[in-house]
Amino acid sequence: MLIRAGYQAHFVGGCVRNALLGVPVADVDIATDARPEVVSNLAERAGFHAVPTGIEHGTVTVAAKGSAFEITTWRRDIETDGRRAVVAFADRLEEDARRRDFTMNALYATPEGDLVDPLGGLADLRARHVRFIDDAEARIREDYLRILRFFRFHAWYGDPEAGMDPEALAAIATLAEGIAGLSRERVGAELLKLLAAPDPAPSVAVMERCGVLAHALSGAVAHVLPILVHFEAQLGLAPDPVRRLAALRGDAPETALRLSRAEARKLAVLKQWSGTMDRPETLGYRLGVEDALDVIALTSASLGSDIPPNAATGVAHGAHQELPVKAKDLMPGLEGPALGAALRELEQRWIASGFTLTREELLK
Repeated sequence: MLIRAGYQAHFVGGCVRNALLGVPVADVDIATDARPEVVSNLAERAGFHAVPTGIEHGTVTVAAKGSAFEITTWRRDIETDGRRAVVAFADRLEEDARRRDFTMNALYATPEGDLVDPLGGLADLRARHVRFIDDAEARIREDYLRILRFFRFHAWYGDPEAGMDPEALAAIATLAEGIAGLSRERVGAELLKLLAAPDPAPSVAVMERCGVLAHALSGAVAHVLPILVHFEAQLGLAPDPVRRLAALRGDAPETALRLSRAEARKLAVLKQWSGTMDRPETLGYRLGVEDALDVIALTSASLGSDIPPNAATGVAHGAHQELPVKAKDLMPGLEGPALGAALRELEQRWIASGFTLTREELLK
């Protein structure tokens, strides 16, 4: 569409980076020299649906054949305040590249698949080296969220053996207080993306040493996270950012990070049950398989104890149990609070028996 009309168009950013790494591509972003109104007109004439999702920054989302593509006009920053930028349209692709955060995100590809690398990002990508474009302090001052993005990208794409870029770490240590000026929604979203990485523990440990973790979430600590990641692998658990957030502890993360209701509910369950001495079977019955395994991993990591033997089997067994006594079995002899207390007492006896007591035995 754009090429046929005489404009330039390149795939850019994450889709190029991930394709080169051979990992799944989530979103496809396109950079072009065409102005937003031109992109919209061309899309509509081609029978596609164009939505001005970020028109002040030159972005038009085009829905075509069941997929959505963000098409953004080349741009350059002319004013920033650490949270948002005022942009102007650029005339050269190199200008567009220089306003991005890391060299590995300033890679472009033509529709034919030819790579365009104006800033040497390919070498950094091959080395798994997360490096700010040009001056690290300047890039961070444009948007302090880039501090958290640096650690997130290192967790996902960096080489843990090679260490982190020293210039970046120096700039981050100097400017870490700028995180306080960011919206808590942005901080929370970025922190959860970081914690969803296969092993975010090395990045989080450096965040703590640089003072970044405390600015992102007051009271958070890093030392439990690597143990939790180890126990997750032992239990066969997929990475879960809320489970890992619970390991960081921190002061009221559900409000400090503006978590969604579902995330806050899960975090509340993990905080309530973490540290319990209940058997896996009991946790499976009380919480279900997913939450029970999360609690077991989190409790073992927090206490420095081993995972209970046959934990997954016990949780699965407990999750399939159903109390054989119903409230109606105790009525009309009992009602109100007395009825609830009697049911709880019977339930405790039943659980203590390993779920073996029958209805008749419980009602004797």
